[in-house]
Amino acid sequence: MLTFCLFIVAIISYLLGAVNGSIIASKYFFKKDIRELGSGNAGLTNFYRNFGTKGIVVVLAVDIIKTAVAIYLGWALIKIFGHGMVGKLFAGFFVMLGHAFPVYYDFKGGKGVLCGGILVLMMDWRIGLLCWLVFIIAVVFTKYVSLGSICAGAMCPIGTAIFGGWWLQVILALMCGLLLIVMHRQNILRLVSGKERKLELGGKPAEAKARPVKEEKPKKEAKFNVFEDVDDEN
Repeated sequence: MLTFCLFIVAIISYLLGAVNGSIIASKYFFKKDIRELGSGNAGLTNFYRNFGTKGIVVVLAVDIIKTAVAIYLGWALIKIFGHGMVGKLFAGFFVMLGHAFPVYYDFKGGKGVLCGGILVLMMDWRIGLLCWLVFIIAVVFTKYVSLGSICAGAMCPIGTAIFGGWWLQVILALMCGLLLIVMHRQNILRLVSGKERKLELGGKPAEAKARPVKEEKPKKEAKFNVFEDVDDEN
């Protein structure tokens, strides 16, 4: 029975997670696909950079509600067996997985930062406070949202262990944190090379530009031979 409930939680949480607020808002308000703009990531940061605050309420509402519903479902079903926190983390992992690889949008979604942020708050307010503080401090001092997200993801299993989580809870929290970090692998490379873009608050959003498409290099024309097509007059 427990296995069946976990299966139900996994499927429903994944399908809920696959509903992406950034994609919906970009298509509904701007008739564009956020995945074809800026960094190509279907997340809150890329949406803000391309469109500003218009439509951002929709992004927040969709991603917060879907995460909260999935986590509540996981808690409600699995607490029957005495493991409510495990249910929250299990559902949280699959809602993040659905957000990152949405079946409705060709498995190309966001990185799950907001989903993870809601998860830690619903797990335990102390864990949530710790992760959010780490995120905010990192972003304020470095202006890198990606670095803040990575640090918060790493703090998730640590906070779970600090505030009394048993081994299965810590492992599930570690899975959620690792998923978040793996989804930022390109950001990590850019951070190391110094090419990561910093967060710019206020002002007008950058004009939404399509992601550049690599063009094939034109083939080199054959060099002109001065002796071709010349009559031999001698």
